[in-house]
Amino acid sequence: MNAIQLQTELNQFTGTEEYHRMNGLLLTDGARYLAERAGAFWLMDVIWSYVATSKKIREEGFLSCKLSVKDNKARFVIDDGNDNVLATQEIEYTDFPLDEIGLFAQRYGKDYVVMLPSEY
Repeated sequence: MNAIQLQTELNQFTGTEEYHRMNGLLLTDGARYLAERAGAFWLMDVIWSYVATSKKIREEGFLSCKLSVKDNKARFVIDDGNDNVLATQEIEYTDFPLDEIGLFAQRYGKDYVVMLPSEY
């Protein structure tokens, strides 16, 4: 799948009909579609690893997660939605098809719901 086609398809998600459990996360329809179509379940694992292991991150009710890709390398950043960076990670190799993707994660009880910005 090429990047333009994937981005066009992702733009069509404006809500979710159900949540899909993955580890301790709940994925919206759009987040699950992204993981499936882009082969990016690993990206959801990255988000989960920070939520599961960082008390500072778990204390936040809302997280903004951004993956930026250049030359098959990536930088992952989690912030609090107000540009206060909570964690960063350099990824040595990825074949993720987009140059950039942003996701939101919002606490929902004991879980976090991961969603596309258009689903917020």
